[in-house]
This record gives sequence, C-alpha cells and structure tokens, in this order.
Amino acid sequence: MKEKLKNQAQKLPLGPGVYRWLDAKGKILYIGRATSLRKRVLQYFRPDLDPRIAEMVATAKRIKFEPTDTLLDAIILEANRIKKYWPKYNVRDRDDRSFSYVIIPKMDYSYPLIARQRELKKFPIKKNQIFGPYQNQYLLRNALKIIRRIFPYGTCKANSGKPCFDYQLGLCPGKCIGAISREDYNRNIKNILLLFQGKKQRLLAKLKKENPEKITALKHLQEAQLITRDELGEQLSINRIEAYDISHLSGKETYGSMAVFTGGHSDKDQYRMFKIKTADAADDLAALAEVISRRFRHLEWPRPDIILIDGGRPQIFRIAKELRLLNIALPLAGISKLAGDELVYPAGTSEVIKDLIDNIKPTLQRARDEAHRFANRGRKMGTKLR
Repeated sequence: MKEKLKNQAQKLPLGPGVYRWLDAKGKILYIGRATSLRKRVLQYFRPDLDPRIAEMVATAKRIKFEPTDTLLDAIILEANRIKKYWPKYNVRDRDDRSFSYVIIPKMDYSYPLIARQRELKKFPIKKNQIFGPYQNQYLLRNALKIIRRIFPYGTCKANSGKPCFDYQLGLCPGKCIGAISREDYNRNIKNILLLFQGKKQRLLAKLKKENPEKITALKHLQEAQLITRDELGEQLSINRIEAYDISHLSGKETYGSMAVFTGGHSDKDQYRMFKIKTADAADDLAALAEVISRRFRHLEWPRPDIILIDGGRPQIFRIAKELRLLNIALPLAGISKLAGDELVYPAGTSEVIKDLIDNIKPTLQRARDEAHRFANRGRKMGTKLR
C-alpha cells in the first residue's frame, strides 16, 4: 500500500496546493499545504519521519489534492479545510492555543489582527469575523504583508489629523488624515474578507467592475519571501527533544538531568542523569554548561532536534555560549515557570525557528516537567548515571 501511495504522490502537480491523507473509509487524517504538492508529499516517504506522522502514513490509503494558483491561496484554503474537518493528525498532541487566527472586527475602518486560540475569548463572534486555524503564525504574518500591498489598510486611528508611520511607507491608505473615504476604505476590507473566506473568484469578478488593475496584482503576487519561508518550514522538523534541568542533593551533590521526548512522547529509555564533577555546587549555570559539554561527547547518542532548558535568559545565554564553543548549531529554547512559561531564545534565532518551536509549546512544557521530575527523583537510577 505504501508503494501505491508513493506512486500517487509522484503524479501530483509540482505547483502549490492543499493535500489530504485519507483512511480506508475516506475519513480525512491530515490536511497540509505545499509550495510544490509533489515535492512536499514525497517527503512523507522518508525513513526518518516523526513516529506520529509515520503512523498516519501507515494508516492512510489515499491522497487527494486541490491545486491553487498561489501559495497564498493554499495557506487560506488549508485553514478553511482544517476548520471544516478538524482532521485527527492536525490536532493530535497539539494544544489548540498553538493555532493562529485572523480577526477582522465588524466596524468602520477595521483592519486584520492575528490572535492565538487562547486569545479568541477577547473577540466575540457577534462583533468579529474570525478566520483560521492557521498552523504557522510567521507565515500568516507574511501573508498579511502581501495582502496589505494590494488592499492597503491602517492600524491607526481614523481621522486623527496626523499621518501615521505606515502612511509614509505607503501601507496605510490615509485613514488617519482623511485621505480615503470610509466607503473606499471599507471596500478594501471587504475584499480582504472575500480572500480569507476563500472566495477568490467572486473577488476577481468584483474587482473587474471596481478596480481592474488590482486583478493583475492579485494574480501575480510577489511571493518570494513567503515561498522561501514555507519551503524552509517544510524542511524543518522536531522529532527528538532533549530537556535539561539541575538539582541538588541536600545542598551538597549536584545532578543534571536529560529527559528525552521522541515524536511528542517521553522516551524514558533515553533519559540520562549526570553527576556534576567540576562546577561549583552553587553555580547552576556552570553545572548546565558541564552537562551539555559532557552530553555531546557521546557521539553514539542520537542528535537532538532541539535543546530545551528549564530556565530563562541567564541559562539560555550561558548554554548558547557553550554550544558555540563546542561548534554545535542546534535550535535552543528555555522555558521557566517563574516567567509564566514564556519561551526564551538566544539572540539571532530566526522567526521561522521561533514559530516552529512555539507551535509545540505544550510538548515542551511536558518535557521541561519531566526533566525537573527526573532531576529530583531519578538519582538512584545508576544505570543512567553519566
């Protein structure tokens, strides 16, 4: 069956679109979008898949697809299809808070906002148009930048008498200084609504009557940055998470723990405990650095896709420095209960990496908790002491 599915994938178009994996009963297992349908779906036949995705592929019996004119169309269509079907593997092991939504308030001189699932309660349906869920917030932000070039809108106060910064950049049509009528401004917002509703053909027919020159702009979107980000996001994956914490035994002996999650689940056979040998008992930062240094001497251990530290900025700064000394380039993040579980990154972390990591925050919280639990209770597991 896997060869049959692979043959289907090899016949998919090379252009953008949305794909669906279906089971034997025709139930949708997963919905995704792609810059190139064929290239993206063929990636599901690699041997190093996340176990959750491998399970989905093993269950699937058929692949269906919907080609689109642009990647932007695919991003919008993907969200609309996920909202309609809520496929198992789009939401499994994923906290709804990690999805993003576009909010457009029902008011004059409105403009799009981006909100997480946890923030939706601030936007009652009676007063707002809500679109989503979108799986990648960074990609969504770039999509809005492209849309804004075609249908300008302002986030400023209408008729304030003072030009906003976006007006000077050509992004705001001048609602702040009365340079655009309420009717013309709201027409732009209505066009954006049609786009997010997936009614592009209706939008094109509307533009043919009202603003024909914008049809060309809509058909020839400058998607270079959007495509680059999407392709990078498709290539990145997080399968093995290594979470680290430090604990003390009666204020004397210091231990460092390494908890491992594989495919979103704890992998207790991979847990390791380090008895600190060189760092001072009161210096947790040095203890963490020692643990990381000793961990990467084990070339026989699988390489992590992300290093997670139970801590905030001081810990991340110290471990980022240690990784540079070791000449190791890996995504690094910190998460601390003391800071309300805010994710912290080293300087220079790309927005794509941040968004990818933020999307698995619930799993990272569980990994952090496991590292803490193991550090406090796992010292007697001598076979795992390093």
